[in-house]
Amino acid sequence: QVQFVESGGGLVQPGGSLRLSCVASGFTFSRYAMSWYRRPPGKERELVAEISSSGFTTPYADSVKGRFTISRDNAKSTVYLQMNSLKPEDMAVYYCNARPQRPVWGQGTQVTVSS
Repeated sequence: QVQFVESGGGLVQPGGSLRLSCVASGFTFSRYAMSWYRRPPGKERELVAEISSSGFTTPYADSVKGRFTISRDNAKSTVYLQMNSLKPEDMAVYYCNARPQRPVWGQGTQVTVSS
């Protein structure tokens, strides 16, 4: 059974940093590209970053370029999202999923950016 468990969110001041983690199970993690998404309050879920099975990243969403970095550890079936220089508009629930996208979503992890 496919499962995604996100963690690492929290309350941070503008300009701060967080590192999100997502542990995946139920499929052969190392064979799949992975993605981070986010759902801001009152908005649709949007793609933030992607990383191939071997670690190559595709262009990030314009809104996070130069501030967010996606990485993965295939031995731990974990994908990470390092978020620096956080802004209030980054506030959202963050989710991970595989590509092709699976119909299962984790509970997400809440990121709140506020002074």
